[in-house]
Amino acid sequence: MIHQFQKHYTRDEARALLPQIRQWLADTKRLRRALEKRERRLEGLSGTGADLGGEVVDSWVRTLAELNEVFRQFQQREIQIKDLDRGLLDFPAVLDGKEVFLCWEDGEEDIDYWHDLDTGYAGRERL
Repeated sequence: MIHQFQKHYTRDEARALLPQIRQWLADTKRLRRALEKRERRLEGLSGTGADLGGEVVDSWVRTLAELNEVFRQFQQREIQIKDLDRGLLDFPAVLDGKEVFLCWEDGEEDIDYWHDLDTGYAGRERL
């Protein structure tokens, strides 16, 4: 059978990543707030004749790079971010020989749900 994803998680493997994932999600929230703050500062400086170099731009670029690094952690592991604001994630898995997603949302204690690749959150079923 041909699968869409190279990496497939067992429930235990996905579960073991939850502490790190919770930290990455907290990091994305913090970095996104910092990025918005820096972007507001940049907008205020973008008038004619304003110097857009220096610390403001450097800080924005560093924050963007940090955020990109967190996203890369998810991408490297083929963990799908479905809704960043909610912390909704999907882990590729195989259940009964069929490729599916294990579904988890920030705030949930455990990985208790799965859904078909094409049904999304609305198709969640309890494991």
